[in-house]
Amino acid sequence: MSIAGSLSSALSGLNANARAAEIVASNIANALTEGYGRRELMVTSRQMGGAGQGVTVVGVYRHTDQALLGDRRQADSVAGNRGVMSEFLSRLERILGTPGEEQSLDGRIAAFDTALIEASSRPESESRLSRLADTARALTAHLADVSSDIQSARTTADDRIERDVGKLNTALVRVGELNGLIRANTGTGRDSSALMDQRQQIIDSISHVIPIREIARDGGQVALVTAGGATLVDGPVSQFGFSPVGQIVAGMTQGTGALSGLTLNGKPLALGDQGPIAGGTLAANFALRDELAPQAQAQLDAVARDLVERFQNPALDATRPPGAPGLFTDNGAAFDAANEAGLSQRLSLNAAVDPEKGGALWRLRDGLGATMPGAVGDARLLNALQSALTSLRDPASAAFMSGQRSLATLAADLLSGVAADRLTAEGEASYSGARADSLRSMEMQGGVDTDREVQTLLQIEKNYAANAKVVQTVDQMIKLLLGM
Repeated sequence: MSIAGSLSSALSGLNANARAAEIVASNIANALTEGYGRRELMVTSRQMGGAGQGVTVVGVYRHTDQALLGDRRQADSVAGNRGVMSEFLSRLERILGTPGEEQSLDGRIAAFDTALIEASSRPESESRLSRLADTARALTAHLADVSSDIQSARTTADDRIERDVGKLNTALVRVGELNGLIRANTGTGRDSSALMDQRQQIIDSISHVIPIREIARDGGQVALVTAGGATLVDGPVSQFGFSPVGQIVAGMTQGTGALSGLTLNGKPLALGDQGPIAGGTLAANFALRDELAPQAQAQLDAVARDLVERFQNPALDATRPPGAPGLFTDNGAAFDAANEAGLSQRLSLNAAVDPEKGGALWRLRDGLGATMPGAVGDARLLNALQSALTSLRDPASAAFMSGQRSLATLAADLLSGVAADRLTAEGEASYSGARADSLRSMEMQGGVDTDREVQTLLQIEKNYAANAKVVQTVDQMIKLLLGM
């Protein structure tokens, strides 16, 4: 090989090794960076006139395990979905209270029952009648608080849907832009690894909201398709649409037009387990707003209806005028079965027996329609009220299965159902979260191996020194020739 050829080969080696050292340094520095793909310098021999003239840098190869990446994204979607469900059910159980707790729904009913028994044993006692009114008010207030919290959870879900949709639209536009930049770089031979890292991070954030599949396209581009088959990015970028309502109350549904659904490129998108966006936090918040919370509200209203109907029986109190409300009212009026939705939030103690509303406690003993106090020792009505509370009856609401139950048993069914659903959701959330963490750990382990990178760096240093020695030797030879 000529002196010029040796010098050219050595210089190309120096250039390639310097570039390789930069890549190794980047790999080590980003070993724990989410979305970073390990780089490797790609070189090939350079030929000039049929003779070897060193090496040429072909490009930088970015290593990723697409199968593992896809599995981890799917696990992230499931974990996000189950997390939303678990959070709501835990919140609902917390506000309802667990059986046996004094401040729970079960405890409020037990306290009301106890107050009825105590009042019937001493009907002349104003303090016992006062306690009876207090426990009745506490029961209605607790039902209203739970109902208010359920609707607050629906409103929060609606807000989160708006946030997720905005996040999705921004991320999809950014993926489209990065696709264009990567394609341009690929066409000109420039390194697009950093852009691919950014794109992977953005797609990871999308996968938490909706489960997606990434499909490779020419020029380093990717297409994004939901697990349900809706195309989000494939050249053109799709756009989601959603209109928040601000405040949700019982009875508001998509079916009545009071709540917004989801659109994709202006077309309505089916929701539910078989819909194109099933899984992820977006679907979970729709399920919470339109299914889980309304179901909980319906069951709570069923308990409220059972309570009000037990004391609205005309045969219970002969002093009450026909059509007048019983001990519990629907916002002051008699309950109408056609207006069950949201009853738990409107339920109140009859003003006739509520001193806070100008009523008289003695009417608890003598009758809601009584115009003057009766015999102070007459406990017949109080005994009848207590029997009405504990008697077995079929719930009139469709929110519960048929079967005769007392009010306490009906409330216990509600509490146990919520607790069972919460335990199931927590178990699924724990499993899916652990699976996502495990896959993320596997992804990190298959990424940058710092020990291997250090070994590579040592080899690069040796190669660099060898090429530098060739340059030094050529320099000495040229000086020797010039000095002859």
